[in-house]
Amino acid sequence: MEVALALVIGVLFGGGIFMMMRRSLVKLIIGLGLLAHGTNLLIFTVGRVVRDAPPIIPEDATNLTGTYADPVPQALILTAIVIGFGVQAFAIVLMRRFYEIVETGDLDDLKIHD
Repeated sequence: MEVALALVIGVLFGGGIFMMMRRSLVKLIIGLGLLAHGTNLLIFTVGRVVRDAPPIIPEDATNLTGTYADPVPQALILTAIVIGFGVQAFAIVLMRRFYEIVETGDLDDLKIHD
């Protein structure tokens, strides 16, 4: 399972960096989104991927033993998804306003105005 997740994370990071290196502003924002999703999946994978093993301490034990899913990375990822959605929405609105003013979405066509 971890090998498949590592491959997906690599594809997301590679695709995100590739999209960010393009000249289009839209592709830049899509690349940022892919990097954010890759980072979330990386944090999720580092926090252990375990099925049917909740982090609950039994009544007769004082601490967790064995393999269990760590709830902290899951909570961090949930927060990161919400923040990432807000940042992407802001970037889309900013991109739209930028396009209205400059009238181009190509980053190479930008000129320095005096």
